[in-house]
This record gives sequence, C-alpha cells and structure tokens, in this order.
Amino acid sequence: MSRTFSALDPSRTPRLHLAARVAAAVLGGYAFAWGVVALGAAALFAAGMGFHDAEFLASMIGILAYLVAFLWAVATPRPGRCWLVLLGGGALMAAAASAVQAALA
Repeated sequence: MSRTFSALDPSRTPRLHLAARVAAAVLGGYAFAWGVVALGAAALFAAGMGFHDAEFLASMIGILAYLVAFLWAVATPRPGRCWLVLLGGGALMAAAASAVQAALA
C-alpha cells in the first residue's frame, strides 16, 4: 500500500513544525494574553474598581493566561487550531475591551 506525503508533513519537515509551534506559543500566546489584559482591565474598571488596581489585577491574570496559552500551544496536536484560537480569541477580547471602553467614555 502506497502512502503519499504532503510537502508540509510534520514527519518530513520537523524543523518547520517546531518553528510553527514555537511561533504559536510565543506570538499567539502574547496576543491572547494581551486580549485578556485589555478586556480584564476594561471590565474591572467598568465594575467600579480603581483604574490602576484594575490594570494591575488584569496584568497578573494576563501572566497566567500567557503561561496557559504557551503550554497549550506546545502540547496541542493541531497547530492550526492553536493559531486560530489564540489569535482569534485575542482579537475578539481586544475588540470587546474597546467596546467596553467606548461605552465608558
């Protein structure tokens, strides 16, 4: 039985596969954590917390979100889905944070 391989098969291009995982972990994790911090700070401020307290708490949560996103990006069997979730989730959270900030102004 013959087996065909695509040009980007992970078993044939391990360095490209590793580079995609590292990029997803670092860049995608950063985008996701940025969205968490932006949305968290805006939501906490809208809930009545002082701005600097909300910013600090959201930043602490963002560090944990980055760690979780980084580890998930390394462990997931599907890097494409990982990119979609991390970048898409980060963009959606940043858009929601912008809407919350616009509602406050």
